[in-house]
Amino acid sequence: MTPLLSDELLASLRQRAAEYDRDNAFFAEDLADLQAAGYLGAMVPTALGGAGRTLRETAHEQARLSAHAPATALAVNMHHVWVGVGRYLHDRGDSSLDWLLREAASGEVFGFGYSEPGNDLVLLGSRTEARPDGAGGYSFHGRKIFTSNSPAWTRLGVLGLDQGSNGRRGSEPRLVHAFVTREGGGFEILDDWDTIGMRASQSRTTVLDGAHAPADRVLRLLPPGPSLDPYVLGIFTSFEVLLSSVYAGIADRALELAVEAAERRTSMKTGKKYAQDPDVRRRIADMALAQDSVWLQIDGITRDLDASASDSTLDRGAGWFRATAGLKVRVTETAREVVDQAVRVSGGSTYFNGSELGRLYRDVLAGIFHPSSDDSAHATVAQSLLGPLE
Repeated sequence: MTPLLSDELLASLRQRAAEYDRDNAFFAEDLADLQAAGYLGAMVPTALGGAGRTLRETAHEQARLSAHAPATALAVNMHHVWVGVGRYLHDRGDSSLDWLLREAASGEVFGFGYSEPGNDLVLLGSRTEARPDGAGGYSFHGRKIFTSNSPAWTRLGVLGLDQGSNGRRGSEPRLVHAFVTREGGGFEILDDWDTIGMRASQSRTTVLDGAHAPADRVLRLLPPGPSLDPYVLGIFTSFEVLLSSVYAGIADRALELAVEAAERRTSMKTGKKYAQDPDVRRRIADMALAQDSVWLQIDGITRDLDASASDSTLDRGAGWFRATAGLKVRVTETAREVVDQAVRVSGGSTYFNGSELGRLYRDVLAGIFHPSSDDSAHATVAQSLLGPLE
């Protein structure tokens, strides 16, 4: 299948990446180019106006994008997560997010407003208050962090908690999954994104103070805690898989740069290129072996996720949490190690701000902050094997 992103487009994105990083600027020109290429509708079915790419195909495209412009790829990733959820539901006969798929194909930009300071429950709970409006809709009040695409999103997926009070006898707390619009207001985006890496993503803090979702944009009301609702499964699997592809792309590029450095640098001791140094050769081979394993994992899981919509024997149910959380941790940890080894091969020039590999070193660190964390992934796996803690 022909890639959505041409080599020429990717080259221009790589050129801008250093400028965005230097200026701590949003990737506005990149976003415009990606929209023009139809990339925001990559996973939207063709019948709904999109390119019809599978999760597996989109993961590979995201890795290609990340190898050229990691922060751009990370921010666009959060849009793709929502499209992935819509596609996950659509393929399983649930049309509740078909409106999102159509809007993504028409150019709307989706943001992911779920992360909160101090909330290690992630999808299982929320510090944000969801207040019912009496007509099936909700207003949201709370603070969201790491909201990628902050300068550009037009639709923001949010999670809040309806405590079940307000005089409604017998009402139980419910997690409210919904979407608010930029034009609807009721929020403030803080200009607080000044980080060491992934700078162009401009994943700023969003303060919700009455942002309103009408009834037709309230997608799920679920009890707090674990859930096998397809909506939750769609969010979790799409997020973990697509995030993994971003960091796999960073590692792919780091390996390329290490090979280039080994071919370019010459040892004063031996008079030979470092590509002829046995230690350097082994280090690069270790990097490549690790990346080969990463792509076997991404391809295997995405292939099964795509096919499980029509083949129930491939549906792992609750096992998807273990599979995709583990994937995210293994890929991001491998990416950090690969970039670190590339820096060692390439030498002290990577310590300067103008070095692409030095920028990748800063960008790849962000992988440890995305859910699932290393600790939560281990807890998920332990529960799958040993049952819940007593």
